[in-house]
Amino acid sequence: MDDREIRSAIEELINAYGECLDDDRLEEWPDFFTDDCLYQILPRENADQGLRIAIIYCDSRGMLQDRVTAHRTANLFAPHLYRHLMSGVRIGSRQDGVISARTNYSVFRTAIDPIHYGATEIYSVGEYIDKIVFVGDVPKFKERVVMADTSRIQSLLVTPI
Repeated sequence: MDDREIRSAIEELINAYGECLDDDRLEEWPDFFTDDCLYQILPRENADQGLRIAIIYCDSRGMLQDRVTAHRTANLFAPHLYRHLMSGVRIGSRQDGVISARTNYSVFRTAIDPIHYGATEIYSVGEYIDKIVFVGDVPKFKERVVMADTSRIQSLLVTPI
């Protein structure tokens, strides 16, 4: 693959990821990752202080699948919709088959419960810091750090960002 094809494949991965979450196809979410992946949501204020304690931490695809199972069967939360807006995809270094990328994101959350139906809020804003590998011709996240600009979350964080 040439550089243009690699960039196109990575941008498609990033956009398909957001679409998957927005469409509530959470069972497909782990498929965007390698088996030995890392997914974490980390507040920027913690990272800036050297405190790498994540709000959500999953270090394997199995943990991602467990998160989806818990989301569907154990967690109680008000029904909502997400809408991801992503921009500024920057492809960084390439080392030993791992490509670094950074993407700005914002997530809007819209309530769909009868009491708050249609109320929309800015849910989270920040950047994705990714390490991506190609499995054959398919890009996968080896690591996805969601660097949230704030640790203040207005409601329960149950759905991946």
